[in-house]
Amino acid sequence: MEGNGYSKELAAYLLKHHSEQLSSIILSPDPRLHYPLFVDFAEIMDDNPTLSQFIFAKPTEYLPLFDEAAVWAQKVILADLKQRENASLKDNIHVRINISGSPLECPETFPSIGRVRVKHRGMLLTIKGTIIRSGAVKMIEGERIYECRRCKHRFKVYPEVETRNSIPKPIFCPSQRPKFCESTSFQLVEDNKICHDYQELKIQESTQVLGVGAIPRSIPVILKDDLVDMVKAGDDVIVTGILTAKWSPDLRDVRCDLDPVLIANHIRRMNELKSEIDIPDDAILKFKQFWIDFKDTPLKGRNAILKGICPQVFGLFTVKLAVALTLIGGVQHVDASGTKVRGESHLLLVGDPGTGKSQFLKFAAKLSNRSVITTGLGSTSAGLTVTAVKDGGEWMLEAGALVLADGGLCCIDEFDSMREHDRATIHEAMEQQTISVAKAGLVTTLSTRTLVFGATNPKGQYDKDQPLSVNTTLSGPLLSRFDIVLVLLDTRNPEWDAVVSSHILAEEETKSHNSEEDLRSTWALPMLRRYIQFVKRYFRPVLTKEAEKVISSYYQLQRRSVTQNAARTTVRMLESLIRLAQAHARLMFRNEVTRLDAITAILCIESSMTTSAIVDSMGNALHSNFAENPDQEYAKQERLILEKLSLLDEFPEVISTGSSIC
Repeated sequence: MEGNGYSKELAAYLLKHHSEQLSSIILSPDPRLHYPLFVDFAEIMDDNPTLSQFIFAKPTEYLPLFDEAAVWAQKVILADLKQRENASLKDNIHVRINISGSPLECPETFPSIGRVRVKHRGMLLTIKGTIIRSGAVKMIEGERIYECRRCKHRFKVYPEVETRNSIPKPIFCPSQRPKFCESTSFQLVEDNKICHDYQELKIQESTQVLGVGAIPRSIPVILKDDLVDMVKAGDDVIVTGILTAKWSPDLRDVRCDLDPVLIANHIRRMNELKSEIDIPDDAILKFKQFWIDFKDTPLKGRNAILKGICPQVFGLFTVKLAVALTLIGGVQHVDASGTKVRGESHLLLVGDPGTGKSQFLKFAAKLSNRSVITTGLGSTSAGLTVTAVKDGGEWMLEAGALVLADGGLCCIDEFDSMREHDRATIHEAMEQQTISVAKAGLVTTLSTRTLVFGATNPKGQYDKDQPLSVNTTLSGPLLSRFDIVLVLLDTRNPEWDAVVSSHILAEEETKSHNSEEDLRSTWALPMLRRYIQFVKRYFRPVLTKEAEKVISSYYQLQRRSVTQNAARTTVRMLESLIRLAQAHARLMFRNEVTRLDAITAILCIESSMTTSAIVDSMGNALHSNFAENPDQEYAKQERLILEKLSLLDEFPEVISTGSSIC
């Protein structure tokens, strides 16, 4: 009776706060589907504190009651919607409890995976982590109906998670009749078999929250019905559910233990939170106002944004521009036959020790809404692509770094220390953006729409007279896949050293007193991330005739060059120029690629052309600093490049004005 009383209270709560959700479920066409009903725990606490306490302390009893209450509440609403022809009662409805914004976000009920203990068993628990393995969706039997041979009483028996979802045979008749039935003989009622979708995930705690010297722990999570296939490997998630245990598989000579497992009630992706899918209107207005302020000096505005990238590193203008263009990327092009030309750019930093390569890798990972960082020495081909693992007697694929970073960024530090055959596995991932697998009878193709950001040291002392492939020991096919390859050489310039040391010392002082955020001077990390997300989503730049002419002339000139670097001057270089020009147009908040964007793309490619540069105005990328007046600086570079490309006659305004800013 107590359960029935609470069931009515729960139904009353649902009718009061969630009648709209229930109405839309009733009007849904398919009665066989499983429907989620989302409820905020904070709202239940405000409405009925006693009830919320029971749901938290005894979820195994009260969550099924909540589901029954949702069916009962549907009946009440259905009486009013009878005139609607497609209204029908949905028996498969599940209440999903979201604990965000409630007191359950305290460390006691929201522990890290490594701190889950026996005391958490049986209560509503929330954990946070990254999905490292996503199992296949299976079908399990939800319940069996048995009939007592003596008294003909019918009753349901449910599967037990502890015994790996096997349904135990009943040992006594549970009938509540006055005369006790002592039968031990039962027959299975075959005609009504109820099945559920079932999926197992493995979640690992994120490395950011680990203590000193701690190894990340993982825990299996069980998803059922409407929760299956909601998330995939690589997603950061927050899961609310009930902690229980199951027996480990009975292997010979292995002790049988109880392994903790979380049966999920609600799952929420954090990738969406991080990228802040809904960019607030006031942020968009700020971006627009920023570009109105810099209407006459657009390059000064662009440099203000670039200064926000890795602010602790002094100068390195070329590298910061390359990082921004790589993260923003171009527009994916699909031709009539369905062949795709990738829109993502790849960047490789080659440099002496202590030139800030790893700093840029770490910062780029923070700017991307999905990122994986790995080092070359600790990466095998299976770890980068996919691993075939045996799970419960069957083979399945576990995602590697490139697959986990799908739609995001994969940073590979110490690129040179990877073994040659491991390096070859990323060729397909970088250009075709897929990984073809044929392992243990599993033949499939996985998508890897990822940016690859590599950092490597040159082999011994960097020799400027030798091509890049000799200096880095990276093969030509791999180098041609990188859009930009920047060489950072520590040439021991005393003036530069003096400026850098004073900047590092000044950093310590400015940390204490930071002024209010003003986009014209400082771009904080969250704002920068929002800006990159915004321009990637809303701008799809198209090349103008001027830009096409400049890019085409430069490509042809490089192909004719006597000292051409065979590894870099392929057709891929032309595609790289287009991608970088599109990325620069996006960075400049525009929907068309102008001459300015084309020439900036050429300057970026130039800095990676160590032996065949036609314009040696960039010098060493390590010593490239932010110009005082970038717009005037650009005018000189534009004139120089157009002169080299023999295009000055095509653009007479450059000669007459000495500058042409679009």
